[in-house]
Amino acid sequence: MQSMNISRPDPLKQYVDGQIAQGRYSSASEYVRELIRVDEKRKAEEQLEAELLEGLNSVESELTPADWRAIRKEALAKVEARKKTG
Repeated sequence: MQSMNISRPDPLKQYVDGQIAQGRYSSASEYVRELIRVDEKRKAEEQLEAELLEGLNSVESELTPADWRAIRKEALAKVEARKKTG
């Protein structure tokens, strides 16, 4: 695991120390890791939303028989995979 030094002004250090004192996190490192995970999730959600909006604003096209075959094949593969694990 890589280490990283982060400088914080006193009010931010006190805030992080308060979060640790409340038992929400065991260390400043854990707190920072959680912030990074939340930021990653937020950015992924923003990207998904942008892609969905792009799809909604795009020209509609009909599914071809080949599209339906591919969808069916993928669905059947997922059902089979669930049967094997369940």
